[in-house]
Amino acid sequence: MKPESASGPAHTRAFIVFLAAALAVATGLWSLLAPTADLRVEALRVDDIPVTIFRPSSAPPGPVIVIAHGFAGSQQLMQPAAVTLAHSGYTAVTFDFAGHGRNARPLAGGVKDHEESARVLGSEIDRMIRFASTLPGAGLEKPRLGLVGHSMAAILIVNGAIHNDAVAGVVAFSNFGSGATASEPNNLLVIDGAWEASALKNDGLRIVGLASGEPPRERFTYGEMARGTARRLVYAEGAEHIGVIYSREGLTEMRDWMNAVFERTESGAIDARGKALGLLFLGVLGLAPPLSRLLPRVSPVPSGAGLGWRRQWPIAVAPALLTPLMLWKAPTDFLPILLGDYLAVHFALYGALTFFCLWLSNFSGKSGQRPSADWRGTPWRGLLLAALPVVAYYGLGFGLPIDAFVTSIAPSSLRWLLIPAMFCSVVVYFLADEWLTRGPAAATGGYVFSKLCVVVSLAIAVALNPPKLFFLVIIVPVICLFFMVFGWISRWTYGRTGDPRVAALANAAALAWSICATFPVVS
Repeated sequence: MKPESASGPAHTRAFIVFLAAALAVATGLWSLLAPTADLRVEALRVDDIPVTIFRPSSAPPGPVIVIAHGFAGSQQLMQPAAVTLAHSGYTAVTFDFAGHGRNARPLAGGVKDHEESARVLGSEIDRMIRFASTLPGAGLEKPRLGLVGHSMAAILIVNGAIHNDAVAGVVAFSNFGSGATASEPNNLLVIDGAWEASALKNDGLRIVGLASGEPPRERFTYGEMARGTARRLVYAEGAEHIGVIYSREGLTEMRDWMNAVFERTESGAIDARGKALGLLFLGVLGLAPPLSRLLPRVSPVPSGAGLGWRRQWPIAVAPALLTPLMLWKAPTDFLPILLGDYLAVHFALYGALTFFCLWLSNFSGKSGQRPSADWRGTPWRGLLLAALPVVAYYGLGFGLPIDAFVTSIAPSSLRWLLIPAMFCSVVVYFLADEWLTRGPAAATGGYVFSKLCVVVSLAIAVALNPPKLFFLVIIVPVICLFFMVFGWISRWTYGRTGDPRVAALANAAALAWSICATFPVVS
């Protein structure tokens, strides 16, 4: 009997992993597409604002609900609310604010003029209310409109509904700092994630406390629905600032509240895309090991700094502390993308400081361990060719489903022009960090530690300049998720190519694209 080749079992395992991952991707996609099969979904533009209307395909038009997304979001982010309401007979309207998603109009004001930006965003809420009033189901004799908003939009819809009798009920996810009173706007439900900041949760208690006449309680309805004074607060279990709009509990409370406002009893399916998205992206990640076998071998010997803990941790910590301090008072407004310019400068300086610390450590071998290859070992042309398949994997495996089911990441014309500038900034960080954390005898867990240092560095930056950088707090969980994905892809890419710069180039392209495609464009 002929002995089995050494590569035989490895090929078999890779094939089994590939089939399992492909099955997970297919199942996840089917689960995401099936809920809208019995809905009518229409995309259009209203005064150049991208709008999508969700309604049941075989039922009379129900009351119209305008749904607004939060900072750096898009109408795709609010699909769970729209699909849930449409399944219960409502006509749900989502749209992209100025500077967000596929809305080509830049957001005036930015972070420098909050009043101007709030005025522009508020005017778009008013335009959506006027448009919604023309749709079948909006009603003529009595109010038949509802508003749903998340985070930044929660404030906008609450303030926009005050003294507006056309709005019969409001659901505010993660509301904070709005002008709600005991009687305005009509019938207000506040839904916060149980894991959100205490400031948001306490503000919800303040709002219901205005109508309670007693120490306010969660999950208790105060006031009278018929008079428009109903108030209710719910903390969605297991949810944070983003997860609250995917929470089954939060979506159920939203639907039930609108049913009470409009005296309806329909109870259709609750959108449950969270599990489907998890299965889809788990499958995409599972494709990384077998697909990485297709990458070329770039370096015959694994390259990288190869530093142990004793030498690596100071190099990882120093840039984390120095970068926010050095940028504290520095002007960083050079790109027309809100907060993206600061992130570009932060990552570029962080990477430059990491390179400087590596140079100081003399890791080339005079006083410590010699890496198995240096920067001159592989031509950059070969690195770029090896990185292109990884970039394609990011775009097809993550980009397309994210754009369809999570949030808009298809760049507009202006955003396309910003991506190269952002890439040139963030690639400095990724090249330095990948080289620092890879190589023979590299510290176990050093990759994770270096990413934690980046998160801490951004937290310090926010603490030093909260008026300008506060919204970075909202995206920290997303950055952590990005780093987890980058780490997994980097592991398999490095294991196959032997050069950490391949994953660095691909990760930099993915992050630059994501920032430029999602952060608000400002005038």
